[in-house]
Amino acid sequence: MGGGLGNTLALRWPTRPDRERAAGTEEEAISGNRQASWAFAEEYVGEDAVLAGARARAREVGVLPIGPGGGAALRFLAAAVEAKAVAEIGTGTGVSGLYLLRGMRSDGVLTTVDADPENQRLAKETFTEAGFPSGRARFIPGRALEVLPRLADGGYDLVFCDGDKLEYLDYLAEALRLLRPGGVVCFDNALLRDRVADPAHRDAETAAVRDVLRVIREHESLVPALLPVGDGLLCAARRG
Repeated sequence: MGGGLGNTLALRWPTRPDRERAAGTEEEAISGNRQASWAFAEEYVGEDAVLAGARARAREVGVLPIGPGGGAALRFLAAAVEAKAVAEIGTGTGVSGLYLLRGMRSDGVLTTVDADPENQRLAKETFTEAGFPSGRARFIPGRALEVLPRLADGGYDLVFCDGDKLEYLDYLAEALRLLRPGGVVCFDNALLRDRVADPAHRDAETAAVRDVLRVIREHESLVPALLPVGDGLLCAARRG
């Protein structure tokens, strides 16, 4: 497809012959105990007491933050693009934001959007405990689709989306406007608790995530990757 978001081409899932052809690659080196390997990779980087505290606060308020593996990937990506300006949809209690801040340049600013002011208050506590000065994060309360249009075109190195799954395609449209050439957009929960890969699941959330997967994969201006960390992290770099 071209650069538009309206075309929803069929998303082709790997068939058995596809999987058989994939054998003989690195897949053969993976032992039968995939769960153990996944758990090892998920915990590889490790988390400190500040992140543990942020996760505890998330449990208390009913927020589900990104997992350790996904967080480590965000930190890596922020460092790889030398991010100075990052936009985050879904502040939560600051777990993903802290990973992003730790990967960004020392003069970088995280702009984080959340409809719940209490979440943002808890995230401020997380960032303060981690030693980041208040000027490193800009908190904007409100619905993402009302806030994002006010942000500067081409002013961001990375956009992370962890909000309403039904709005993922709208977030993508905003991210394409916000990102500089070479910037990266990421979506959490891209596997949606194993529902996305199972054709039996046809609920609205699953369909919305499949739509954004399809559009990103076929978009001529994006270079995509679906990382099997946590609940799935969909990433795409914007071509220059």
